[in-house]
Amino acid sequence: MRPVDWIVLIGTLVTIVSYGVWKGRHRKNLDGYLLAGRQLQWPTIALSIMATQASAITFLSTPGQAYADGMRFVQFYLGLPIAMVLLAIVAVPIYHRLKVYTAYEYLETRFGPKTRVVTASLFLAQRGVSTGLTVYAPAVIVSLLLGWNIHVTNIGIGLLVIAITVGGTKAVSRTHVHQLLIALAGMAVALTIAIHSLPTDVSLLDALHVAGKMGRLNVIDFSFDLKTPYNFWSGIIGGTLLMLSYFGCDQSQVQRYLTGETVQQSRLGLLINGMIKVPMQFFILFVGAMVFVFFQFTAPPLFFNSAARNKVVKTRYASQYAALEQTHAATFASKRNGMREMLAAMHTGDSARADAVAARVRALQTTDANTHKAAADLIAKADPAADTNDTNYVFLSFVIGFFPAGVVGLLLAAIFCAAMSATASGLNALSSTSVVDVYRRFISCDANDRDCVRMSKMLTVFWGLVSIGVGEFASHVGSLIEAVNRFGSFFYGTILGVFVLAFFFSKVGDIAAVSGAVVGQIAVGLCAIFTNTAYLWWNVVGCVVGVVAAVVIQTFLLGVGSRVSGVEASNLGP
Repeated sequence: MRPVDWIVLIGTLVTIVSYGVWKGRHRKNLDGYLLAGRQLQWPTIALSIMATQASAITFLSTPGQAYADGMRFVQFYLGLPIAMVLLAIVAVPIYHRLKVYTAYEYLETRFGPKTRVVTASLFLAQRGVSTGLTVYAPAVIVSLLLGWNIHVTNIGIGLLVIAITVGGTKAVSRTHVHQLLIALAGMAVALTIAIHSLPTDVSLLDALHVAGKMGRLNVIDFSFDLKTPYNFWSGIIGGTLLMLSYFGCDQSQVQRYLTGETVQQSRLGLLINGMIKVPMQFFILFVGAMVFVFFQFTAPPLFFNSAARNKVVKTRYASQYAALEQTHAATFASKRNGMREMLAAMHTGDSARADAVAARVRALQTTDANTHKAAADLIAKADPAADTNDTNYVFLSFVIGFFPAGVVGLLLAAIFCAAMSATASGLNALSSTSVVDVYRRFISCDANDRDCVRMSKMLTVFWGLVSIGVGEFASHVGSLIEAVNRFGSFFYGTILGVFVLAFFFSKVGDIAAVSGAVVGQIAVGLCAIFTNTAYLWWNVVGCVVGVVAAVVIQTFLLGVGSRVSGVEASNLGP
């Protein structure tokens, strides 16, 4: 990092943190602290919703996902616009009418305290872990860039985010606007540099041809396969249910639009998010595809995690790793020559030759993937604790290695801003749920606003420390963008099932709803352990099984109740 990069990075972070702390001062009223006084307008709500979802994982890991697997991950978001419309119609007016602080508070008005406790507990469990992953993502950046200890870095970044979040929801939402705009500007710069850095004889159209031939523009896949994580059907069905649960039942998102001044403002915030999110995700994945093209003409490292790479070359496996690097270099040279031959055939209109060369280059790509796996195996032997999945490091290596002075600082600031926005939302929601659904409901029912605000700040610190602890183990989860969505999908279907019962099944009661949630969660666990079903379908399993089980149980309870009533009535007869 050059001095100008440090100036840009530190200046941006200090400004954002200071602004958030200033915006959050003097918040003594619980409504003002947790929901910004319910006075926010749709532009702030929409950007806050997007910033909550678009964490550092999005900007750090998603381009690497496209580099390794193409753009099919965008299908994960196909159900989001559908979910936004349904939530704007059903959930928003109910939440606003009841003036709830959390989504789980509504469940008690519909069912009872048992259901509220179960769903709030599921949320606290999954969001506590997910927030820890968002803390870890920027720690990866700093530790790789500066050679700092990953554990010390993780703790430092976690404490920085806690400082922002203690200011309350208004501080979080206001800083979201600036953080998301900075992050998107950084990605736009990254795309520009990736395209501009291609060889002068490789045009943007050529880059698109390379990405397409190498399977990196595989946006839509209409094949139906329950084992494939990303296709049209998993995105439309599983993705819709996941998004309904995330935006309709997850307090980290619900809290964003509960701040709306009116139902219309909250609805607009959700609908704008539905319109913009898919193109935004497509754009970020496209950046990764262009980085892939760039590394077809400029030699990439054999392993992108430089810290792990530097360790293995100091062990007895150094000579073996060096041999793998030579193999990698030879394969790259052959691939690059093949790319130029393929483009030359395309320019002359010889599609048959272009296809034949493309097949040969894809075979070389497979060979290189095998070499990469062998390198990862060596790294694991040298250091069993090392992260052998370097997807999270692809984009970062590109930024550090090829960006000009000042722009590196901007990109790192963008990723830090995304990290702080998502993590702050998570901590904010965790503390809100803990205070409203646990502390004020079961521990101190007569607590006043001042006591609740004070407790919320303390719980923000507590959950921040929990997230830091989770981040200590995050190096072993592989691709962060997949890990956070996989873990969320384990719980989201079950939680959504409870809300579906609340909204649409008026005869289902508290005991049946809780029992259905337990059965649904067990079904998801069995599916995850004993089948190869892709994780997006877990949302379908949890929701459908939970709803069906609750309806069956309620029918049974009503039958038992009617028989008991009949017996009692006969006993009263002559």
